[in-house]
Amino acid sequence: MSDESADPPAPEDQQQPDEQPTLIVNAQYVKDLSFENPNAPNSLLQLSGEPNVQVGIDTSAVQLEGSTFEVTLTVRAEGTAGDTALFLVEVVYAGIFTLGEVPEEYVAPMLYVEAPRQLFPFVRAVVAVCVRDGGFPPLLIHPVDFLALFQQRAAQQAEAEAGQEGAAEASTDTPAKGNGEQKFEFEL
Repeated sequence: MSDESADPPAPEDQQQPDEQPTLIVNAQYVKDLSFENPNAPNSLLQLSGEPNVQVGIDTSAVQLEGSTFEVTLTVRAEGTAGDTALFLVEVVYAGIFTLGEVPEEYVAPMLYVEAPRQLFPFVRAVVAVCVRDGGFPPLLIHPVDFLALFQQRAAQQAEAEAGQEGAAEASTDTPAKGNGEQKFEFEL
């Protein structure tokens, strides 16, 4: 019996690679850490109920060399009770990442979605320990949807750039682009 239903193999240039884009974590570290407990011990003695906590998240990426980047995730949390400041914690946590063979359109999502997603559990733990060691219940930050935040921020930047392009066409001077560092700041 002959196997006539078998498809001939596709030429090498038409085959789809099975490889997923790779993101290698070379190192991760606390780059900066600050904890303030400005009204202690009074704020600890008079604490009743849960504090109001505002959390802000900022991501940035800087190309070090070739396909190696430093991705920084900054978390700032401020706890208050009424008008009284209870604590302020800021952690700048970074990782050195190397991208494999990644198409250009995937570079930004890898650096601003996947890399922060990998760093986040460690930043969350540092914040929880700092707040707990400051005398308060540990602050457990809810998981962050970095993809949704990236898409939201990209849309905002596209709108802002569209507005600037209209203004730039009216002017003879064109503003220079940045140094390759992009920052996204998100308020939770």
